[in-house]
Amino acid sequence: MSGSNRLAGLKARPKDTTVAEVRRVDEVGEARGFLDRTPRKKPGRKPSPRTYQLHPKVFPEVGEAIAAEAERLGITQGQLIEMMWEEYQKLAR
Repeated sequence: MSGSNRLAGLKARPKDTTVAEVRRVDEVGEARGFLDRTPRKKPGRKPSPRTYQLHPKVFPEVGEAIAAEAERLGITQGQLIEMMWEEYQKLAR
């Protein structure tokens, strides 16, 4: 028999999908050591709503000052830039 004809005689049969039958099959599988393979939550952090990226070119002393101030406040550099932007908008009005 060639590889292409090996499964030619098989016929598809509908499976019993009643709640009781599915529960019975699950119980048998668990008893024999099969694990539940339902999809799990994605591991890792939740995605941030901050998705826009900036790549400003600044003088080294300015970049170091921004990094130090963000560290002192316990926030990210992006959050510090957002705070500075809010203050700028208040003054610009």
